[in-house]
Amino acid sequence: MKKINKLNRMLELPKETYTNEPKIIITGFNELFIENYKGILEYEDHFIRLGTYIGSINISGINLKLDKMTDDNLKIIGQIESIDIERKIE
Repeated sequence: MKKINKLNRMLELPKETYTNEPKIIITGFNELFIENYKGILEYEDHFIRLGTYIGSINISGINLKLDKMTDDNLKIIGQIESIDIERKIE
């Protein structure tokens, strides 16, 4: 594992490309992009709960919609009011 980490640092790869840690990008209050999510746990127009490898992410707002989705990436649009991150306890 140490050799892999050292190689990744030498190549200057972003951490999220070689780990399962989520990356969250927020654009204003209307767009949220998440990389490395595991699944959708709850989906309502006012609340979305996502599972990740290290815990869950809760997004609250108004008119929330899943705009684009792949196996690893997800884009949420709508009026985002809050984001809450729950760490998985091991």
